[in-house]
Amino acid sequence: MANDDIEDIRRVLAICFRDGETLDALDIERIISFDMEWVAPDVAEKVVQALIAKGWLTGEENALQPAVSLQGVLSPLGWFPRPSRLLHPVHPDGNKSPPSADVEKPTAASPPPVSKESTLLISDSSDPRAKLTQRLSKFIAKSSELSLDEVERRAKRKQQALQYVSIWMCLALVAREQNLSMKEIIDALAVR
Repeated sequence: MANDDIEDIRRVLAICFRDGETLDALDIERIISFDMEWVAPDVAEKVVQALIAKGWLTGEENALQPAVSLQGVLSPLGWFPRPSRLLHPVHPDGNKSPPSADVEKPTAASPPPVSKESTLLISDSSDPRAKLTQRLSKFIAKSSELSLDEVERRAKRKQQALQYVSIWMCLALVAREQNLSMKEIIDALAVR
């Protein structure tokens, strides 16, 4: 079973790093969630943090690279990983460590984004798109080369001016204002 777990993760990494360059954590999250549609966007962040914690990815969050060789890794047609293997990966050497240490590391990395998310005004928590606002604002900031605070400030100003509009729509307007490709924004906001 551990071999299947290892192969699944190696295949995921081979697909993400097919160009052989380092990737930002947000890029890996985008590939896993939006491009390949293996997990939901909110789960993709947890997956990347779990892979970092287990030693599958090394480097700074803006320049991650695989810690294992991806030579000769092939993915059969129609293959996709089990989300549980991505959320709770084994160590690259196949050894499992005590579960308490595994669970604590990703959890410790999760609270900062939650506290930062509170800076955005979420108008309707029943809207599934509202969960994507933090991820969308990070994507817009990275793509437009604006600071995250500036993207959020512009979105808040639009929300105050338009009043009855959701924050995710304001973020989409900021993206459009920055001449970003709207296809990626629309795909990110599509409710499945």
